Amino acid sequence: MILIVGGAGYIGAHINKQLNLNGYETIVFDNLSYGHEDFIKWGTFERGDLGDVEDIRKIFEKYPITAVMHFAAFTFVGESVEDPQRYYKNNVCNTLNLLQVMLEFDVKKLVFSSTCATYGDPVEIPITEQHPQNPISPYGRGKLMVENVLSDYSRAYNLHYVSLRYFNAAGADPDADIGELHNPETHLIPLILDAASGCRDNIKIFGTDYNTPDGTCIRDYVHVTDLAHAHLKALQYLEDGGKSDYFNLGNGNGFSVNEVIEKSRKITGNDIKAIEEDRRPGDPPILVGSSDKIRKILGWEPKYDDLSLIIETAWKWHQKREK
Repeated sequence: MILIVGGAGYIGAHINKQLNLNGYETIVFDNLSYGHEDFIKWGTFERGDLGDVEDIRKIFEKYPITAVMHFAAFTFVGESVEDPQRYYKNNVCNTLNLLQVMLEFDVKKLVFSSTCATYGDPVEIPITEQHPQNPISPYGRGKLMVENVLSDYSRAYNLHYVSLRYFNAAGADPDADIGELHNPETHLIPLILDAASGCRDNIKIFGTDYNTPDGTCIRDYVHVTDLAHAHLKALQYLEDGGKSDYFNLGNGNGFSVNEVIEKSRKITGNDIKAIEEDRRPGDPPILVGSSDKIRKILGWEPKYDDLSLIIETAWKWHQKREK
């Protein structure tokens, strides 16, 4: 059985569906602080908190767990700057609790949800796995701390892990069973679709004077279903005896804020009012990752790498959620 920690969240829920579609039995472990119980449509749900070692231990005593996928983390970069203690306790200390219990029960396979935020401001584009890791936020630093911990545990305890460094997860399950739902919402595409549906008055563009073709920031969007397939590939790689490793998870394509807004207008058929604001501190002009390594070693190939497909699935979910 596969334990999905944080499996009631946006990404964890999509991975849970993919694993079950591929014949795996899953246990979703989540405290529902940000997750959604109605997203747990597959597997078995066990409510608990990584902050409580006994909560974790009970799950390992109850189920024959063979591998763990770890998504339980706070993810708001700005909040991590304002309250770093909250982020280090939840994202780093609680991960140590999970690893402690994994070792107690001799579970030595882990797929870890990391982030391109470990790289910090890019010094080259596209960003490869060899890019220097100089995170600029407590969120990014915490994820890098965990990556370093995993490396040490791999050497000392024979833990086998895959760390996946996400770029911008986007879109929704093509069947619209689950989708993106954060509170507060900070991601560009759902904010744009909120404006398209009238849930908000406008979408703000932070900076129109960047050194990019249209002056707005460019980001690498990876569809959440493609991301789920990458986790499945990572799990199978570990099951086949693969060595511990880390991989970027992006499309290698960049789309500007203006491009995303314009494409959303066409797909929704609605006017979307955009308001230009000043730049936000810490926003690089371009963040695009190379996915060559994960394609070569894990054989991952994204199926939803077209921006239209990403927005179309998000819009389908958005409309279903509002009914």
